[in-house]
Amino acid sequence: QFLSFSYYRYCVARCVNAVALSRGPVRRKTKEIEGRQDKELLRRSKRGWMWKQFFVQEEYTGTENLYIGKLHSDMDKGDGTVMYVLTGEGAGTIFVIDANSGDLHATRSLDREEKPFYALRVQAVNKKTGLPLDPETEFIVKLHDINDNEPKFDKEVYTASVPERSHIGTYVTQVTAQDADDEMFGYNAKLAYSISQGHPYFSVEPNTGIIRTALGPSDMDREQREHYQVVIEAKDMAGQKGGLTGSTTVNISLTDVNDNPPRFTQSIYQFSVPELTKVGTSVGRIRAVDADVGRNAEMDYTVVGGDGLDVFDISTDKNTQEGILSLKKPLDYEKKKSYTLQIQVQNTHPDPRFLSLDAKDMTTVRVSVEDVDEPPQFEKISYILEVKEDAAVGTVIGSVSAVDPDILHSPVKYSIDRHTDVDRIFGVYAGNGSIFLQRPLDREELTWHNISMFATEFNNPQQTSRVPVYIRVLDVNDNPPMLTSFHEFFVCENAKAGQKIQTISAVDPDDPVGGHHFLFFLAPESSVRANFSVRDNGDNTAGIFTRRTGYGRMHKSTHLVSVVISDGQFPMQSSTGTLTIRVCTCNRDGNMEMCNAEALTSSAGLSTGALVAILLCILILLLIVVLFAALKRQKKKEPLIISKEDVRDNVVSYNDEGGGEEDTQAFDMGALRHPEVMEESKLRRDILPSESLYPPPPLRRTKAPSRENADVRDFINQRVQENEGNPTAPPYDSLATYAYEGNGSVAESLSSLGSMSSEGDQDYNYLSEWGPRFRKLADMYRGEDSDWDS
Repeated sequence: QFLSFSYYRYCVARCVNAVALSRGPVRRKTKEIEGRQDKELLRRSKRGWMWKQFFVQEEYTGTENLYIGKLHSDMDKGDGTVMYVLTGEGAGTIFVIDANSGDLHATRSLDREEKPFYALRVQAVNKKTGLPLDPETEFIVKLHDINDNEPKFDKEVYTASVPERSHIGTYVTQVTAQDADDEMFGYNAKLAYSISQGHPYFSVEPNTGIIRTALGPSDMDREQREHYQVVIEAKDMAGQKGGLTGSTTVNISLTDVNDNPPRFTQSIYQFSVPELTKVGTSVGRIRAVDADVGRNAEMDYTVVGGDGLDVFDISTDKNTQEGILSLKKPLDYEKKKSYTLQIQVQNTHPDPRFLSLDAKDMTTVRVSVEDVDEPPQFEKISYILEVKEDAAVGTVIGSVSAVDPDILHSPVKYSIDRHTDVDRIFGVYAGNGSIFLQRPLDREELTWHNISMFATEFNNPQQTSRVPVYIRVLDVNDNPPMLTSFHEFFVCENAKAGQKIQTISAVDPDDPVGGHHFLFFLAPESSVRANFSVRDNGDNTAGIFTRRTGYGRMHKSTHLVSVVISDGQFPMQSSTGTLTIRVCTCNRDGNMEMCNAEALTSSAGLSTGALVAILLCILILLLIVVLFAALKRQKKKEPLIISKEDVRDNVVSYNDEGGGEEDTQAFDMGALRHPEVMEESKLRRDILPSESLYPPPPLRRTKAPSRENADVRDFINQRVQENEGNPTAPPYDSLATYAYEGNGSVAESLSSLGSMSSEGDQDYNYLSEWGPRFRKLADMYRGEDSDWDS
């Protein structure tokens, strides 16, 4: 098993020679190379050493180091001077070498799945000097595989599905397992698949792991069984005995196909519905079941027979797949009390592979109509009546009729919705529905009257119905035609006879059937010695023509022509219109050059009424300006006292009572006892302050009594004298009430409000003694006394 290094080189050379000989033309050159190589081999034979490629079995379980092989160099003479040094992968840890003998050992168990081989290097060195004796040489330690790994699947659990009713051998899914052992060494990684759970529904191919159905369509029915759990095993050693096994679970579901038709749960359905149910309202629901699911369970309902094909309709609830029976037309209990329907159901998306004669199902639906107290029903949905505008009050113009559709046929009373007849032009007889006039009509004001009528059950006023009534007012020839536009024209002084000066027309608010046909002619009063003539044009217009040549403006400046306009209808209506024709001076072309003032005004287009209106507007504007100026002036002369402080005929009350004269903390009575100490420039409290043109004269004051119990009347007299001597004081009559009284006050109250006696007992004669400023007040009280006495 061991080869010398020199022999190895010799074998390499022989191999090279063999290759050279196979090439033919280079044979001679190869011999020369071989001769040189032989000489080289002879020169290096002393440096050769023993080596090999080693193999070790994995998973060694022994307690001692595993012997791998022996390394030997040609330089080793056995004298102990050579030492072997090992380097590379695992050197010194996994692999150790005997430095003297070159024996190689493994120190622990190795796993080929972790690392299949190790590359190591060895070198022979002199033990004493440490110098290498040979170049470093590399060798490999390979691990022999043993079957120590079981197969493992890519997934622990697989999920797959296959349509129900599939044929035998239908592909379901594929599972795959892996074995970590060496595929090149025996059958350690050769796998075989088998099924251990799932028979007899499914099978698996041993070599590929493909799972297929094993039963026919009749046995693979989702409605009987939907889910299957299949266990697949993978065994190495090609499935032979002693191989290792791995397993996985495959959950297989059968998907639905439309192989079941819908079926009604009942053969007969019964419903009841009130006769007043609105169109489109649901009457009831019917149900059919389908063993399939999802899209395969969707179904359509159809009314295919019965006496209610045009009365009822059916649709499908997309969420519950129920049939919703709804009302298509109004019901009437008095006409038909029940209906019978034939309903059919079938799948919306049938599968042609499973269609059969029983793919549809039928059921019977019976609907009973319930009687309800209905409101009266009018014979028409609307009424159109006509009446002449000259119809007398109380005239019946038509009638409406309604009946109770119920079996009892309750009496009906009629009324008008006054919201549609606010002016109460029409009335109705409650018993028979006849409509009559309550006020006169005028077609020219309103041609149509739209009102609403109510019909109410006499026994149940809540049952009411409504109908519109359209009343057309027919025209009667009750209005005469009238002239239109301006009634004022001019004629030139030099006009010739037969000259047309104006065309007139008329209007009539009436509306005759054949249209208007107006007739124009001169009134009798204008026919005598007429200066103008009227010619009817036959198209509801007429021309005004001159009957003589020349008109004297100075002789007669204005001519009045009366024209009669007749409508020619029955009864004939006519009116007389007066035309004002003014004589004016014209040029050769007939254009007006000069007229009197009235004519000029007329030519400007302003009538007398327009001038009057303009004058009235100017007058109103002047009145507004005058009123505004007066109000502004009055605002500037407001009285000095404009607030609630105005003391005319006011009573100023100080509602703060203290302890009287003895209460020195609340009020100082010294100001009343000694008025001479008050400031002369102190403003009055009963008037607004104002500047005066003349300075006030010095006030004459008298010294107030200094005794303790002085009469307040003396103080008031002093104030009166001060006001009489002050010409700037306003003539206000003011009454100041000093209601501050305390306990022990000697002075009595001066207020008449606090007096227990009536005003009739008071003597106001002393007011006349207070001077001219109190004369008005004295006259007022004397007057009141005289009134009371009388």
